[in-house]
Amino acid sequence: MPSKPAASATTVASARPAGATPTLYIDGSWAAADGGATFEATSPATGAVIGTLAQGGRVDASRAIEAAARSAPAWGGTSPFERAAALERIAAAIDARRDELAGILTLDQGKPLQAEAYGEVEELVLYFRMAAADATRIEGLIPPSVDPAKRVLVYRVPKGVVGIVTPWNWPYTMPAELIAPALAAGNAVVWNPARFTSWCSVALAEAIVEGGLPAGVFNLVTGPGDEVGDEIVGDPRVTAVGFVGSATTGAKIARRAAGKELLLELGGNGPLVILDDADLEAAVRATITACFLNAGQSCTAGERVLVDRAIHDAYLDLLVETVKREVRLGDPADGATTMGPLNNERTAAKTERQVGEAVERGATLLSGGRRAPELGSPLFFQPTVLDRITESMEIAKEETFGPVVPISAIDGEAEALEVIERSPYGLLTSVFTRDLARGLRFAESARAGWVNINEGTNYWESHLPFGGRAGSQSGLGRVGGRFSIERLTELKTIVVNLA
Repeated sequence: MPSKPAASATTVASARPAGATPTLYIDGSWAAADGGATFEATSPATGAVIGTLAQGGRVDASRAIEAAARSAPAWGGTSPFERAAALERIAAAIDARRDELAGILTLDQGKPLQAEAYGEVEELVLYFRMAAADATRIEGLIPPSVDPAKRVLVYRVPKGVVGIVTPWNWPYTMPAELIAPALAAGNAVVWNPARFTSWCSVALAEAIVEGGLPAGVFNLVTGPGDEVGDEIVGDPRVTAVGFVGSATTGAKIARRAAGKELLLELGGNGPLVILDDADLEAAVRATITACFLNAGQSCTAGERVLVDRAIHDAYLDLLVETVKREVRLGDPADGATTMGPLNNERTAAKTERQVGEAVERGATLLSGGRRAPELGSPLFFQPTVLDRITESMEIAKEETFGPVVPISAIDGEAEALEVIERSPYGLLTSVFTRDLARGLRFAESARAGWVNINEGTNYWESHLPFGGRAGSQSGLGRVGGRFSIERLTELKTIVVNLA
C-alpha cells in the first residue's frame, strides 16, 4: 500500500491486513465480518474465483452506523477547506492506483480494459476533485428580518450520517457520485456496495482510506443488500439515504427509509428518437454507444430506439453494417475488445428472455440474439439488433440491461412524445434532428429529467443535475456536483437580536 498521507492525530488510514477476508472498513480499521462469513468474487469473463470477501450482516452494519454517528459531529464541524484537502488526497490516491483500479474493474465487472475501464477510473478521479472544489463553495443566506433590530443567518449544514447503497454496473462512479459530495458536505458515510462487484468496492475503499479521514467518517460493509443495505437505510441514526439502482429496489428503499432525506437515481428506458431529418451517420454512432456501452448495462442505455418511418430502412442498413464492423465482443483484457460480457447470470437470463419473447411475438432479428459461451463464459451475449418492436413486448416496457438495439418505426415526433408519455420511466431521452428549433421544442415537451439533442442517451456530465422526472419510476432528487451537496445538506436558521 502507498504510505499514509500526513494527517492529524485523530485520523486513521490503516492498510488492509494481509489475507482475503478483512474487507469491511469500520471505524478506521479493516475487519472480518461478525461470525467470519465470507463470499467469493468471480470473473464474469471466465467464471474463475478472483478473491474472497467478508460477508457482512446486520451486526456489522450497525457497528458501522455507530461509528459514523459518533464521528459525524466533529467531521461536520471541520473547515470546508480541510474536507476539500482530504478529498484531493483521495483523488491523488485513485490517480496513483489508476492501472490497478482499471485492471480490477475489468476482472470483477467485465468492462473492456482499454475501451471502458480506464475511462471510468478517470471519471472517478474527477468526482472527488469536483467535490473538493464544491466543498469550498457551500454558501448560506442573510435574508432580511421584519425587525430592523434583528439579523437572520441561514447556514447550510450536514445531514449527519448518509447511508449509501450502490449497483454493480458502474462500481466506481456510481458510489463516487454519492460518497464524494456526502463527505464534502461534512457527512459521515456508511456504504453497502453491490455484491457482484464488491472486489472493485474494496479497491476503491483502499484509495479512500489513503485520504486520511478521521476514524468513522467513512465505512464500508460488503454483504447482501437485503441484510446490510436494509439495516443501513432503516436505522434511525442514518438521516439521509443515497441509492443508485433499479426502480423496484428503489421503491423498497423509499418505504424502508420513510421520513429520511432520499436521493434516488433509478432506472430508465430511453428512448433514443431519430426524426426524418436526422444525420443518419451521427444517429447510428450514437446508437452504438447508447446500446453497447458497458454491454447495455446502464440506466441511460438506449432501451428503445424510435425511428421515423421515412428513414427507417436506410437507418437499419447502416446500423447493422456498423455493428458487424465495429462492435467487437470478446476478452475484456484484450485491447481490441469494445464489448465484454454481461456481469451476472440474472442479467444474461433477462436479456435472453426478452429477446426470445420479442422474436416469438413478431420482432425481426437482424443480428446477434444469443449468448456466446464459446468466448469463455455463458455471460457473453452477442450485440443484438431487433426491429418491429411493439409496446406490448416486455423489451419495450422494462429495462433490458443488455446489448440490444430494440427498434420501432414511428410517424413523426408527436408519436415519439406519446410513447415517452406512456412510459413509467422518465430519466433520459435523446432526439436527432437537423432542425435545432424542432429539437428544442421536442426536448422541452419530453417527459424526462434530461434530454440530449443530437447526442446519444449515454451522454451526461458529472457536474450537471441528473435524475428522473417527477411522477416517474426513475428516481427522486438530482445527483451531480453541487446539486448532490444541496440534497445532502439542510438549511439552519439563526436569528440574532441586536437590541
